[in-house]
Amino acid sequence: MTAQPRLSIGLPVYNGEEYLAESLEALLGQTYEDFELVVTDNASTDGTEDICRRYAKQDPRIRYIRLPRNIGAAPNHNYVFTQCRGELFKWASHDDLYARDLLKRCVEALDERPDVILAHSDQAVIDEDGKVKVPYAYTLNTSSPHAPERFRSLLFEPGGDDFYGVMRADVLRRVKPHDSYHHADRTFVAEITLHGRFHQVPELLYFRRDHPTRAERANPSKRARCVNLDPRRAGVLHPTPRLLAEYVWGFVSAVKRAPLSAADRRACYRHLASWATSRVRPGAGERVEDRTPVDPAAFDVSVDALVAGRERGAA
Repeated sequence: MTAQPRLSIGLPVYNGEEYLAESLEALLGQTYEDFELVVTDNASTDGTEDICRRYAKQDPRIRYIRLPRNIGAAPNHNYVFTQCRGELFKWASHDDLYARDLLKRCVEALDERPDVILAHSDQAVIDEDGKVKVPYAYTLNTSSPHAPERFRSLLFEPGGDDFYGVMRADVLRRVKPHDSYHHADRTFVAEITLHGRFHQVPELLYFRRDHPTRAERANPSKRARCVNLDPRRAGVLHPTPRLLAEYVWGFVSAVKRAPLSAADRRACYRHLASWATSRVRPGAGERVEDRTPVDPAAFDVSVDALVAGRERGAA
């Protein structure tokens, strides 16, 4: 690793002791090594701090920052980005897994395609034991050269977790920071795609873990999820209708801020109007892990064979 790492990985965490070591192993075992890993601990009350400090002693690429109080998931995601130095940036989750070549393939994709601003890979949802639960075919047209088409695709198709792709940090600094209303991650990624094309590496390299303590499962209501994103959302000033209205306005304001031509801006607004009228369709906008699971036997892959460092999990 150079003194100024090319890639920064930001890992915001709160009470992640159950899967944190496994995720750290998968990141530290990457074939691409020119990165820093910045972990911002949101005042965890479990064994997260001990795990982070142990790994930070073993690998100089890790910087561990413990926050004095829980500021919420969204502010923590924004904060960790401000602590990163690389020209490229990636958010990581404490409970997901990453195949050995994930970072390498994504960085190569960005180097080979100067007009691409975010690179990610094919993914599968895994359960708490690391078994494939839902294979996911990426269908979004985020590689289109036309901003309105990229925006339309993100509106009408369930997301592909592009939020966790490798991004150009200078582009990320030009968009509004992650907010804490309902589905704020979707408006955030939609604004990013208005700045340039994405590239999906056609290899299964990312494994999103779905488990009972995952934030969306542990906070099933819209209100609870938003309070988890930011404790300031609690109370009578942030009722559910406001959180939903902010969600819709998030798309509108993203289009207003983006560097678009007048024609492209009008096209985006037309797509947004069509999307708003389609929300009454059952199942509209559901996440991939919330769909009816498919038979994993039809998806022949060994997660253990793809993920690095599993044998070092007890470091």
